[in-house]
Amino acid sequence: MATNVLPLHTLNPLGRFSDRAQDYARYRPRYPEGAIAAILADLGDLQSLVVADIGAGTGISSRLLGDLGPRVIAVEPNAAMREAAAPHPQVSFQTGTAEQTGLADNSVHMVTCCQSFHWFNAPPALAEFDRILCPGGRIALLWNDWNLSDPATGAYRQTIQAAATRTVNHSDHSQSIKAIEQHAGFSPVHHLSFAYGQTLTLPEVVGRSLSSSYIPKEGRAHMQFLDTIAAWHKTWAAADGTVNLKYVTNLYLSEKVSAAV
Repeated sequence: MATNVLPLHTLNPLGRFSDRAQDYARYRPRYPEGAIAAILADLGDLQSLVVADIGAGTGISSRLLGDLGPRVIAVEPNAAMREAAAPHPQVSFQTGTAEQTGLADNSVHMVTCCQSFHWFNAPPALAEFDRILCPGGRIALLWNDWNLSDPATGAYRQTIQAAATRTVNHSDHSQSIKAIEQHAGFSPVHHLSFAYGQTLTLPEVVGRSLSSSYIPKEGRAHMQFLDTIAAWHKTWAAADGTVNLKYVTNLYLSEKVSAAV
C-alpha cells in the first residue's frame, strides 16, 4: 500500500475519476433519507430554495435533494461524471470547481458537499461558498464512512487498504471541520450521524470498489485485488450471495454568519 500523504486537492481531483464515472453512477451508495432531510431542515419553503451541490459527481446527492423540492445546481468539473448522471427535473449540471463555481454572489441558500469536500482546497473553497451563499445560508458536508464495528465491513476496509495506491484515511474529517471553524464567515459546526447500509452481490462489490480512485483497474495489482475481494466475499456472503456493507453517514452543518458580499 502506498503511503502518499499529499493533500488530496494536489492529486488531480478534476480528472482522476474520468475512468470511474460509470462504476460511480451504478455502485456508489445513496445517503439516508434522514440525513438529506436534516440538510434542508428549518429552511422554510423547500420549493423556493436553491441548492449548490459542489463536486456533485454523477448527481447521487443532487437527485436526493431535488426529490424534496429545491432547485439544485450540480457543480461538477469532470465531464465524464456529468455525462454519467441520470436526469432529474429539479437538477441542472454546470461546469465549475469548489474554488470557482461560476455562480453569482448571494445566489444560493445552501451549499452541499457530499463525499467531496476532502478533495477541495479548503480556504479558497470556503471563501467561494461564503460569496455565493445568501445571508443566513447553510453549508453541509456529508460522508458515508465505513462502520468498522461491523466485522464484514472492517474486513472489507482491510482488503481495500491493502490494494490502495495511496493511503486511505476514511472517517477522519477533522481537517475539514477545522477549516470551517477557522473561517470567520461560518458558525461552529453541528454534527449529526446516521446508520446506513448497502447490500451488494460480488459483481456489485467489485464495481463499488472500482469506483474509488485509489483501486487499480489494470495489471497484476488489479488481478490480485479481484482475487482478494472474491475471497472476502466468500467469507462474508449470506446464502443469497449478498453482503451488507455498513456505513456511518456523518453530516456536518454550519451557517453563514458574515454580511452579504
